[in-house]
Amino acid sequence: MIKSILFSLLFVSGLNAFNIEIVNTTVQNGKTTLVEFEKEKNIAFIELSLDDKKYKIFNHPTNDKKMYALLPISYYAKPRDINVTLTYRENGTPAVKTLLFNIEDGNYEKETLKVDNAKVDLNAKDKKRAALETKETLKIYNTINKKSYIKSEFIFPMSSKITSAFGRARVYNETLKGYHSGTDFRAKVKTPIKASNDGVVVLAKDRFYSGGSIILDHGQGIYTCYFHMSQMNVKAGEKIKKAQIIGLSGKSGRVTGPHLHFSARVNGVQVDPMQLISLMNTKLLK
Repeated sequence: MIKSILFSLLFVSGLNAFNIEIVNTTVQNGKTTLVEFEKEKNIAFIELSLDDKKYKIFNHPTNDKKMYALLPISYYAKPRDINVTLTYRENGTPAVKTLLFNIEDGNYEKETLKVDNAKVDLNAKDKKRAALETKETLKIYNTINKKSYIKSEFIFPMSSKITSAFGRARVYNETLKGYHSGTDFRAKVKTPIKASNDGVVVLAKDRFYSGGSIILDHGQGIYTCYFHMSQMNVKAGEKIKKAQIIGLSGKSGRVTGPHLHFSARVNGVQVDPMQLISLMNTKLLK
């Protein structure tokens, strides 16, 4: 269950006033927070800006009287106070407000893994393949579909023990190689995997690191990913319903054994998928 504090702000601008609700102004690196806006006559909400990154404000998926924006914080963000700029138009005139947030250290643990050296010390051919696959997926994650396919709460892709949580620093064969970018579910080979919510398949292919990989676009910059699969039952471009079986778990790619790696992106930023689902379900889709 997500622990959060709801902050309500009333801004008076010109002759108009508008309300903003922020789930939590203190956010750990790798986590996501939510900002909701009550629709007001003559106020057009546009986007939030943090550093050089912009986050669009969208129509609420289940409440036509509100708009919202998800604010994802990078895993690599350092603890600090930050100013987030709200851009809007009042009676057609551009205007801005500043929202104050604090980034908190997530204090993630380390874990050591032993894998095939060929998956750690890559030859030239594998390096080129991995780089091209990364470029392909980054293009997908940074594509923001204004439409939302979400009509109800998210579900987990399977009911199983979590064997590795998001954010743990990954040491492969005694070499630090980044962090765990998702949540691992224990799963024997050929365990059915469910779509976490309605969406469209934007990638379904075998990849060097993640093996059999499916990425679903849920709209408005929200993506979920399902990796190391032994079988994929869907194709790119296919519309998917929540709980639909999209494939079977496996041990393809860079793994120590069979499992499902489940991850999420928000506006191109890698975030904790379990915290995102809790946030969406308890605050946005309640």
